Amino acid sequence: MRKFIGSALMLVCMISVQAFAQEMGSTPKAEIFGGYQYTRFDGGLNANGWNTSVTGNLNHWFGVAGDFSGAYKSQSGASFSSYTYTFGPVVSWRHNENFTPFAHFLAGGFRDSISGGGLSASDNGLAMMLGGGLDVKAGRRFAVRAIQFDWLGLHSNGSSDNNNMRISTGLLFRY
Repeated sequence: MRKFIGSALMLVCMISVQAFAQEMGSTPKAEIFGGYQYTRFDGGLNANGWNTSVTGNLNHWFGVAGDFSGAYKSQSGASFSSYTYTFGPVVSWRHNENFTPFAHFLAGGFRDSISGGGLSASDNGLAMMLGGGLDVKAGRRFAVRAIQFDWLGLHSNGSSDNNNMRISTGLLFRY
């Protein structure tokens, strides 16, 4: 069900942006990313999942992004899930039309939950990401996000978990 919600959210975002798409100049007005993510949490928990983002470019180097992700792990009868929803500025280096490196700082929230053996627990808090990546042009309106790396800080109930990282890859649609 959670994977379906993530896929549906990505589809709605793509359809919404496509409805307002205009002729693309040298800089796309909007970029929609969707793909796979691997997350390593502090303490050694490794989780796989999805990552999607929507970026509105205000000029050739500056944009604003919304990033949403889900990471999952099942082991020994226990199921763990982590969702993030973050927003913030993106700076892109568009001096080569085939490669676009970018950096971003995103802040928002997270929700972690674990269940097993008839018991469950969840936690909400503040999420911050600092990272960037490289997009490689694959067509006029498509690119491959070769890599995106993010440091992920989670803060909740007076405690901080700052030794997390996330790596993503996938497809990027440009409008």
